[in-house]
Amino acid sequence: MTLAEPLPDFRLEVHLGRWEFAARHHLTASDAQTLSVGELLALGGPAAREELDGLGLGYLPTWGTQALREAIAATYAVVSAEDVLVFAGAEEAMFWALQELVGPGDHAVVVVPGYQSTESVTVATGAEVSGLALDPAAGWALDLDALAALLRPETRLVAVNFPNNPTGAVADPATFAALADLCAERGIVLFSDEVYRGLELDPARTLPQAADRSETAISVNVMSKAYGLPGLRVGWLACRDRALLERLERRKHYTSICNAGPSEVLATIALRHGDAIRARNRAIVAANLPVFDAFFARHEDRFAWEPPQGGCVSFPRYLGPEGVEAFCHALVERAGVVLLPASIYASDLATVPADRFRIGVGRRDPEPALAALEAFLAG
Repeated sequence: MTLAEPLPDFRLEVHLGRWEFAARHHLTASDAQTLSVGELLALGGPAAREELDGLGLGYLPTWGTQALREAIAATYAVVSAEDVLVFAGAEEAMFWALQELVGPGDHAVVVVPGYQSTESVTVATGAEVSGLALDPAAGWALDLDALAALLRPETRLVAVNFPNNPTGAVADPATFAALADLCAERGIVLFSDEVYRGLELDPARTLPQAADRSETAISVNVMSKAYGLPGLRVGWLACRDRALLERLERRKHYTSICNAGPSEVLATIALRHGDAIRARNRAIVAANLPVFDAFFARHEDRFAWEPPQGGCVSFPRYLGPEGVEAFCHALVERAGVVLLPASIYASDLATVPADRFRIGVGRRDPEPALAALEAFLAG
């Protein structure tokens, strides 16, 4: 299938395109604190530097190098290197996979709120799409009964995102396992965005990866979020349906063709040391959370704070009388602090609470940004 309708503006990218590099304080960052090239190569030792220095700058295999695919597969319990297709970031992977999976006459279910392209691309295929709203009153829990009630004979896809962006919610492991089983029994592809997996402060909250759990499920991941390396632009799909991956590889010929060689080498090095990188990033989040807790405790009249259950973003409430949209716009224009208001995550499929904003807790030294926010609140 292909897109049957035009894509709308990507609200998040339009907003960040205006403010991310113009404002002084990026307090809504969705990625963990990044590493420099030098820091990453130091993890790999002299062999890593030699590998990068000796790299030829030619084309790479469209599938990704064997070394990278093996390093990715090593992060899974069942998935092998042959079950991995590498893309230029998770966005390219999602863009093609959603078009391949559904089209006119099909039905899909998408969890709301979530990353806009999951909804927008699925709708643009011409499929009929239902939204399943995560309930803030229940800790943004996934309601499996409500999801099951949305399923139809023509349902081909269920798209989920845990740890969730923007809420930081993590599904209950038993619920997630039951979801994977339900989709497999009904012949539905479970499309699981897992880009924040590994940033759960409580290891018991870490979900199994969908592609390990089911032969028909798809796991989406990337170097950008839990690893904090968005500049590499390396993402992937893991799926044990080889025929599907082969079709997607043909689609990739029309966009990136292949990734940049230095990016794949650096991503391979990072994945080989992934446990250490994710532990570093979890420690940054753990150190930051008391700082955010204390800030929001001082301003309970203006905010209802909810720390993330996993990942490094959260979606707290703004309680001020002017509303969150006016608040966020005035904040960035007058104080240079970027937050994402609820309208960025608005959905045509289900209601997203209009009093929320996304804040990031994965970057080091948030104190200057919070001080600027506090000064703004003081007027």
